Amino acid sequence: MNNESHFFAHLARMKLIQRWPLMRSVSKENISEHSLQVGFVAHALAIIKNKKFSGNINPEKVAVLGMYHDSSEVLTGDLPTPVKYYNPFIAKEYKKIEAAAEQKLLSMVPEEFREDFQPFLISGEATDEEHALVKQADCICAYLKCLEELSAGNHEFAAAKRRLEQTLQERHSPEMCYFLKTFSSSFELTLDEIS
Repeated sequence: MNNESHFFAHLARMKLIQRWPLMRSVSKENISEHSLQVGFVAHALAIIKNKKFSGNINPEKVAVLGMYHDSSEVLTGDLPTPVKYYNPFIAKEYKKIEAAAEQKLLSMVPEEFREDFQPFLISGEATDEEHALVKQADCICAYLKCLEELSAGNHEFAAAKRRLEQTLQERHSPEMCYFLKTFSSSFELTLDEIS
């Protein structure tokens, strides 16, 4: 019986998939780095929601959901947002591709552990609240990337920042507003200014 699994070898390749592939970046970002940051931010959003806005979310679960949220891209690559959402047909078909990639990735987990990994690898397994926090965290992280790039003088990210501000408004929540008000302006400062 062969117990060999390629699951973690695939996850290790997240560092090879660059985000913002159509954009000129001062600082390159891969999906491994991005996913860890999304995990950090989703964790913070859950804590903020629980402590300040009467939430009842498991911050650790949301953090892990954030860490895995783009893991299927090791099989699909990172399709740029303007392409992914160019029209409803492309968006719908890409969702099918993502779903197939998620199932393929889950199939790489040894069978006795699949039930444990499924909630983190398969879209739609999280509660609506958990999913919303991870989507907010994902959007916040993209927005923070824009702030970093713009503060480094890279105006390539100006339109992306405006688009993300609109998305943030659409996904508005008290915890997200608190996070942005408290933490986002630091991303426009230099190391000396935040030290």
